Amino acid sequence: MSQYEREKQGTNQICGVDDSCCVYKDPNQSVEARVKDLLSRMTLREKAAQMLTIEKTCADFSVIKDLSLGGFFVAMPYHYPDIIDSPTDLVNMMESAQNEALASRLGIPIFCCNDAMHGEAMVHGATVFPHNIGLGAARDADLVQRIGAATALEARAVGMNYIFSPNLAVMRDLRWGRCFESFSEDPELVRSMTSFISGLQGVPPEGHPQNYPFVGGRRKVLGCAMHFVGAGGPEFGLMEGDTKCSFSDLETIHMTPYLDALARGVSTVMLSYTAWNGIRLHEQHFLITNILKEKHGFKGFVISDWEGIDTISDPYRADYRYCVAASFNAGVDMVFEPYRHEEFMDTLTSLVESGDISMARIDDAVERILGIKFIAGLFEHPLADRELLDTVGCKAHRDLAREAVRKSLVLLKNGKDKNKPLLPLDKKAKRILVAGRHADDLGYQCGGWTMTKYGTSGRITIGTTILEAIKEAVADRTEVIYEPDPSPATFDGKEFSYAIAVVGEPAYAESKGYNTELTIPFNGIDIINLVCDNVPTLVVLISGRPLVLETNLLEKMDALVAAWLPGSEGRGITDVVFGDYEFQGLLPVTWLKKAEQLPMNYGHQSYDPLFPLGYGLRMGPNKCNE
Repeated sequence: MSQYEREKQGTNQICGVDDSCCVYKDPNQSVEARVKDLLSRMTLREKAAQMLTIEKTCADFSVIKDLSLGGFFVAMPYHYPDIIDSPTDLVNMMESAQNEALASRLGIPIFCCNDAMHGEAMVHGATVFPHNIGLGAARDADLVQRIGAATALEARAVGMNYIFSPNLAVMRDLRWGRCFESFSEDPELVRSMTSFISGLQGVPPEGHPQNYPFVGGRRKVLGCAMHFVGAGGPEFGLMEGDTKCSFSDLETIHMTPYLDALARGVSTVMLSYTAWNGIRLHEQHFLITNILKEKHGFKGFVISDWEGIDTISDPYRADYRYCVAASFNAGVDMVFEPYRHEEFMDTLTSLVESGDISMARIDDAVERILGIKFIAGLFEHPLADRELLDTVGCKAHRDLAREAVRKSLVLLKNGKDKNKPLLPLDKKAKRILVAGRHADDLGYQCGGWTMTKYGTSGRITIGTTILEAIKEAVADRTEVIYEPDPSPATFDGKEFSYAIAVVGEPAYAESKGYNTELTIPFNGIDIINLVCDNVPTLVVLISGRPLVLETNLLEKMDALVAAWLPGSEGRGITDVVFGDYEFQGLLPVTWLKKAEQLPMNYGHQSYDPLFPLGYGLRMGPNKCNE
């Protein structure tokens, strides 16, 4: 019999008293009463442990029980092949972690969390939705809410009750390695995409307290508004750089999406690695406490990014004691300290005992953390609902992802002569050429934060590549020739009706995606030149941001589609280019002419883009939406 089962039978003794004496165990009591009762029973070390999230690899599961740990993070589940080979194995591991938490002195359930940037994409076989930049191109708040709901189901299915998503940063520089995590350079568009939170957590009922967290049952999951604030605007696009601007600009450009997230009842807010005017966000008392918590009344908890408090020192972690003191005194409630839990526990308790951090600050942080656990119903339902396992990668979710791909595609060119469009393509053509490695690479199609942080190439999960989708879409008699790296010999003695060249970026994330040139990598430019010189060509660009397209290269193309990072459902692309659906996507970001224009955003005095924010063609001639 598990600890949880014994508790439900009322036989477990906690603190030497029967469950009936514990207000915090009574679901009929208010959240405030339960938090107050539980907090009164906790030692300083138990409070400190609730303020800590660790990574799975750093310690044995017994640490969860021994410390009464607050959060347990699984970075890349399939890095543990001896433990995890399927979603079922993952939920087994998460239940083992949760049972350790329930076996602790007070039986406080743990946050089971992972990254879910575009679906539960770290889990093999899960539905991989388009990255946020593609959803920004779709501009469909209802679609995004439905994706949030699907993500919540698949997360719950594998034992997660808390995911790090969505990223609400407003991108302002294409050199930034996290552009694909952002919905747009336009704050108003990003604001509309906070509907994702309503999908994850549910919609608060009428009369729900303003800016008070809400989680609507066991099929919903805690969300996290990332990365507060200004993460998309540092100088030169550096991930851990300095966002230099007035408070007025910080509010109007970067902060407004987070306020919409609060209004939707978001449970947690994660801080940015960046600084604002020279002061790191992880020590920004003004922004965290005065603005977020006091002015805007946020009642959830603030969590650091992965080892985020280390950024306060120069060099990183040089004065760890100062990092801990400065971050918690600024208003951080939970620290994401993946590997050094013992040092953190000793440091935090020492700082409280010395008076450098007040007990009132500790109690405020723990009250916020416990409050979210009660609001989420984790005390009543700490374990996964295994009936949801069938939702992982299910047809309904893949159909939803396919719809999202269709709506995210942006048609940038259709025909060298506006009266002779190339699209839609003929499904009954005699012979077509598909060129470029990205046409048959599911890993590059999905991008970063898929199975691993940085992503990789190859068949890394379950899905349909663009090449596979093309072969399904065309007529049985159509000959499809695939050349990942075509040469002049490709065209010898062959007559092609048209070609589809699929080129783009490798998979990356964060600082590994930093790029100052923004040219098409690999030999993408050579492929485009060669294929376009020999046959009418549709170019499909797979990328997390706009890339530089020289005028002569653009002129050679017969059609150009920005497909972003579409995820696992390549059929969404063929649905549109073969004419079963119309193009709907509009650029969520300015498409520059050359890298020397960086940074350039809509409204700048010297705004001179190749394609402006909001640009997108429809299939027929002269049907342009700008």
